[in-house]
Amino acid sequence: MKISPRAPWAAGLAVAALALIPATASAGSQRTAAPHADAAATAATTASVDACYTAAEGKTGAELKTALHNIIKTQSKVTYDGVWNALKVTDQDPANPNNVILVYSGRSQSKSTNGGGVNDWNREHVWAKSHGDFGTATGPGTDLHHLRPEDVTVNSTRGNKDFDMGGSPVAEAPGSFTDSDSFEPRDAVKGDVARMLLYMAVRYDGGDGFADLEVNDKVNNGTAPAIGRISVLKQWNQQDPPDAFEQRRNQVIFDTFQHNRNPFIDHPEWVNSIW
Repeated sequence: MKISPRAPWAAGLAVAALALIPATASAGSQRTAAPHADAAATAATTASVDACYTAAEGKTGAELKTALHNIIKTQSKVTYDGVWNALKVTDQDPANPNNVILVYSGRSQSKSTNGGGVNDWNREHVWAKSHGDFGTATGPGTDLHHLRPEDVTVNSTRGNKDFDMGGSPVAEAPGSFTDSDSFEPRDAVKGDVARMLLYMAVRYDGGDGFADLEVNDKVNNGTAPAIGRISVLKQWNQQDPPDAFEQRRNQVIFDTFQHNRNPFIDHPEWVNSIW
């Protein structure tokens, strides 16, 4: 598979990259457009991402999964305490730099309200840490690619359930549903959830002293190092492609914290190539 800078994901990645460039003009002043500078930044970003995946070109199935694992397994690690401050950067509200966006709730909430209180936000493990029993150990337990801010109560409601469709509405998380064995996130982050879980299944393959994480087509996986349902996750990946927020988040994790990427944000088409 030749990686083309004209692929649809490239345009979104360019938006994400440009979002990282600080505005230097003072309030009320005019900024002069520099389309040639924007084009250069876009080309540089695209080339940089292309270079990350050279070893994956032309591969499918298990070979592609192995190639991606080898690409993303080298990373800097964040401590569990360090996750608090990292999430304040990765999940910052684009419209309000004092806030973060809660993943399931979609609510913009003050960065300073992190903690364990009922109306605080805390660190949601999208791949539930009991699925593989990795807890909060540095590694999968602190990997920013699947950790997101969420309301404490909503986080508790999700618990360690697998992901599937249906159930009753979740209070404080409009558009999300849950039943006894599964959780369905709101439409705007269904693809985000799928790509986070699939990243984990590729990144953690039994090395590093941790379990081999895999996706399957079941719920009630309990403490097994597995999570489902893959058939639903594949639908969500197509239904909700990467947006600018998710792409920016991937870039910030790469640039500032872990220095590895979620390949399914850069190439969502690879989901069907592997599973």
